[in-house]
Amino acid sequence: MNTLGSYIKKHLATYTMAIVFMLFAIALDMLYPKITEVIVNEVIVARDFRRLSLFLLAILLIGVGRSVFGYFKEFTFDRNCITIGTEMRKDLFDHIQSLSLDYFDDANTGELMARVKDDIDKVYQMVGMQAMLGLEVILNVVLVLYFMVTINPLLTLLPVACMAICGSAAIIMEKKLDKVYDDISEENALLTTIAEENLAGVRTVKAFAREQMEIEKFRKHNEKYYNLNMKEASTIIKFYPVFQLAAMFLPVACAVLGGISVIRGNMTLGSLTAYIIYSRNCTWPMEEIGWITNGFSSSIASLKKIKKIYEEHSTLAVNETPKQVGHIDGAVEFDHVSMSFGEKKVLDDISFSLQPGKTLGIMGETGSGKSTIINLLQRFYDPTNGTVKIDGANIKDMDISQVRSASAVVMQDSFLFSDSIEENIKMGRRDEMTMPEIEDAARIAQADGFIKKLEQSYETVIGERGVGLSGGQKQRISIARAVSKKAPILVLDDSTSALDMETEAEIQKTLDTITGVTRLIVAHRISAVRNADEIIFLKDGHIAERGTHQQLLDKRGLYYDTYVAQYGPIERRKVS
Repeated sequence: MNTLGSYIKKHLATYTMAIVFMLFAIALDMLYPKITEVIVNEVIVARDFRRLSLFLLAILLIGVGRSVFGYFKEFTFDRNCITIGTEMRKDLFDHIQSLSLDYFDDANTGELMARVKDDIDKVYQMVGMQAMLGLEVILNVVLVLYFMVTINPLLTLLPVACMAICGSAAIIMEKKLDKVYDDISEENALLTTIAEENLAGVRTVKAFAREQMEIEKFRKHNEKYYNLNMKEASTIIKFYPVFQLAAMFLPVACAVLGGISVIRGNMTLGSLTAYIIYSRNCTWPMEEIGWITNGFSSSIASLKKIKKIYEEHSTLAVNETPKQVGHIDGAVEFDHVSMSFGEKKVLDDISFSLQPGKTLGIMGETGSGKSTIINLLQRFYDPTNGTVKIDGANIKDMDISQVRSASAVVMQDSFLFSDSIEENIKMGRRDEMTMPEIEDAARIAQADGFIKKLEQSYETVIGERGVGLSGGQKQRISIARAVSKKAPILVLDDSTSALDMETEAEIQKTLDTITGVTRLIVAHRISAVRNADEIIFLKDGHIAERGTHQQLLDKRGLYYDTYVAQYGPIERRKVS
């Protein structure tokens, strides 16, 4: 993780420029009381009006200069914080994308959304508005106290005492708010997760008539979020009167005590006027210190959450000098591969070899490890034992991007993005795919017909996750997306489960016309794998049977039982 300091250091030049603008603005603030002192002593008291117009012009120029430097100060700080926020959000998103799939098995989407959006927003406010005000408060207080001491050192003990009281209150408030902000951040992530899950699964919620249950679940967390925010507000309210009282009390006390000094001849009336103006420059920092402390506490809590994500790292071994395979033909080999998730063994000593252009069918009951084979081929995980090879090269030694670009996968869950059908299909070769290629891939997937019946054809924008399309339509677009990638290895992970038998058969025929492509077909239907060069049947994570369609039927084992369950009993004869 890049530290917050590294982002600030990267923009140190513009931060320095902003601080210079701030110094000029504060310097003009310090100059204004001095001119007022001269006006009171030399013009009002001494009744010398000859330079009054010059003094008034100086005040006007100070006001204009203060506005100009204040504008550039705020603009530069804002630009810096927005830039840093953008960079931090990009880096965090890049880090999340770099994590291996096992991290996402446990992480929830709502929490990650909260970190990428809400928590980054709070952190960049800390390096922007909060940092600007905090620095301005410090510089302003130092200079104001200096000028106040030059006017009346003894009287300056009063504003110093007020500031000490406000500073102590701010520290106490920050300690009380630290845990509250941590809890608010966690509950915000949880609330976002619940909302995201319910909106994404709204059809399931309605199908099971769970609206009231989900509303009640959301209400409980929303109420907890409300209570935490009320706890924050009540804590702040207890301390804000201290800041406000000090801000109101100080100018009045300075005027009274300073007036006594004027009566006694220890101060001039002009000096008292300047001192009261300086005291007003002490009050706004007291009012702001509570807000700044509040903001910093919230930002620090968010920064801690972001750091937790950066503490996560990909469990995939990284090869510093990856092997580049010049041209991938599509040979796939699993050599004594085993895979465990914790104590659970998912695959046990899986071995098979698939030559370029050949087809492997993978069958087995649910949970037997079929999809895990696909995940290992894609290198979403590394095997516990054994090696996975493409064209004879261990995929651990290859560049991971080359491993994944070597295959086109149609997953069980046909995920489509909220974009046009055209953009979804050309996802694998976005910058080079032509429209005829897109239409050709759609025809192979038996999707061209229904796409052209849509009002905007391939330009039709589909809803989130493919909302608005049937399960079969989504699967066909997913198949078209995989075919259009033109990868040497095509993986179909139960990709025709939502299709009718006739459409599946048509797709199988058109896929067979694609030459030079290695296929791995994971399926529950016999019809999807019966023409494969070899079929393996998994049971409890190991290969229970293997052979061609006819060989497996002749064995009268698990594959045969599946065939009978799907097509009915057959006589003892060679089944084609």
